[in-house]
Amino acid sequence: MDMRARDIALIPLLSASITVGKLALSFIPNVEIVTMLFIIYTVTFGLKRSLLAAVLFSTIEILIYGFSTWVLGYYLIWPLLIIVTGLLKDRLKSEFGYAAIAGIFGFLFGAFFAVFESFFYGWAYGFTYWLRGILFDVVHGVSNYIVVLLLFKPLSRMLKAQAERFFGVVS
Repeated sequence: MDMRARDIALIPLLSASITVGKLALSFIPNVEIVTMLFIIYTVTFGLKRSLLAAVLFSTIEILIYGFSTWVLGYYLIWPLLIIVTGLLKDRLKSEFGYAAIAGIFGFLFGAFFAVFESFFYGWAYGFTYWLRGILFDVVHGVSNYIVVLLLFKPLSRMLKAQAERFFGVVS
C-alpha cells in the first residue's frame, strides 16, 4: 500500500470530521451525518482512503465510548457501506441514488447489529434487540435519506474542489 504524505494528512482529517459530525448530532437519536460523509468521501477520495478513515473512526470510537461488541460491528458495517458505495458510484447519476443507499443502510443498521449481537448473546437476544430498535431504524433510514438528499450535491462539489486544490486528488 503506497501511502503518500498527503494521505497520511488526509485520512486523519476525514476521520476527525466524521467523529466531530457524529458528536455534534449525538443529542438527536439516530440522526447522523456519518453515513453521508462516508458516502461522499468514497465518491471523492476512493475506497482505500475511505476504508482507512473508517478503521481510524472506529478506533476513535473505542477511545471515546470504550470497548464493547458494537465496536466490532463498526469495523464491519462502515467498510461495508464504503464498498457498496464504491461498487455503485459509476452507476449512480444523482443524489437520489446515494440517498437510497443511505436510507437503506439506516433501515438495516439495527438488523445488522441484531445479527451481530446474536453471535455473542444468542438469537433470542438478537431478535429482541432488533424489535426494540425498529423505530430507531425507521428514524435512522428516513433521516439518512433526507440528509444525503439535501447535502450530497453541495458538500461533494465543495469537497471535490478543495480536494483538487489542496491534495490534488479526486477519485
